Amino acid sequence: MPGLRYVYAVCRPLGAPLQAQLTGIGGAPPALLHHHGLVVVVSTVPEGDFGEEALRARRDDHDWLAATTRAHQGVVDALTTVTTPLPLRPVTVFRDDSGVRTMVEAREDDFRRVLDRLEGRVEWRVQAYADRADSGPAAPARTLHERLARHAEDSRLQPPRHAPPAGAQGRPVLDAAYLVRRADSEEFVELVRRTKAEVPGLRVHLTGPWAAYSFSGEFSGDET
Repeated sequence: MPGLRYVYAVCRPLGAPLQAQLTGIGGAPPALLHHHGLVVVVSTVPEGDFGEEALRARRDDHDWLAATTRAHQGVVDALTTVTTPLPLRPVTVFRDDSGVRTMVEAREDDFRRVLDRLEGRVEWRVQAYADRADSGPAAPARTLHERLARHAEDSRLQPPRHAPPAGAQGRPVLDAAYLVRRADSEEFVELVRRTKAEVPGLRVHLTGPWAAYSFSGEFSGDET
């Protein structure tokens, strides 16, 4: 079957090449599609797996969706080391390069606006878990968030997850993303370290730096 074009992200021209061994969905290496001064990072995927009917059939295949998302994020993570990417949602596919170019032209102004805002910035994720099962640590979690938000350019609160990630214990009371200048990331990480020592009753879990997923807006295009 002919292949479709899977889109990972949109970015400015890269200042350094991607690692030669990088692979994306299905082990295919990503390629760079240049259009109007923007770069779309794509790879070819089989229509038998990513065509409209195939995706409908697999919408409840959680293992397949999880594996696809991990491969998608692996490419975006690699991009984050050499540029500031605007990640598209997983499973964004088009019939061919022409479809990708049409999408870029339709959203070009929005892409440029968001890329300008995100340039040189990364996302840090902070999750906090209460040591106790009662509702007491709500105020400490709010204090933690307020301190971190003052040192970030933007922040996004999300409903705390019901189950903590591996290595974390307790009841989730905070799940927040922070947009931080890459140059200020070391200072932000140190602030997290200091603050969690000063705010009692919480276990704090920090991850990043990531591409700015939480601050990229709703960019997607699953046309086939």
